Amino acid sequence: MNIKIEKLVKQFAKLPRVGNRAATRIVIDLLQDKTGRAENLANTLLDVSKSVHPCPNCGVLTDCEICEYCSDPARKNGQLCIVRDLSDVLVLEKSGVFHGCYHVLGGNLSGVSGITPDDLNIANIKDRIQNENISEIIFALPNTVEGKTTQQYIIASIGDTNISFSELASGVPLGGDLDYIDDGTLTLAFGGRKKL
Repeated sequence: MNIKIEKLVKQFAKLPRVGNRAATRIVIDLLQDKTGRAENLANTLLDVSKSVHPCPNCGVLTDCEICEYCSDPARKNGQLCIVRDLSDVLVLEKSGVFHGCYHVLGGNLSGVSGITPDDLNIANIKDRIQNENISEIIFALPNTVEGKTTQQYIIASIGDTNISFSELASGVPLGGDLDYIDDGTLTLAFGGRKKL
């Protein structure tokens, strides 16, 4: 295979959930396409990478100064949903089960991977509680050791407040990820969330 094509395949294969075989198929399909799809993809990717950035308030990716969720007054209902990454926000939005504000951590604490609190978007949660009159924090983190550790660290770092903490109820299996849960199960898990 051509060196430049191999290099491109390796870049696609680094994407989550894309293996070497899928990356090869994608690259060959793009290069054989005569409609300009490869060039459009490259231009769009370049434009997005230059204009999109994390919201300074919550961490959701946006091309505005503040994201659509933080700037929507209808979402100022006292609820803050803490999630691992943007894909979790997209899953919750698609299901329509949550109408408050989000806080994207950018991962979970992990001793094995060397991810510490300084690597995550945790520092401004206390400020958000005060500035946005947050009364309930809902944890929608993966039901894993790392997710539970992250959850407990955040609760401890907030300290004694009048905040109500809850997590998604049953329906989210141990080791489960929001990406793989259907809308019905997610609705039940959100509606039946339990106090911590």
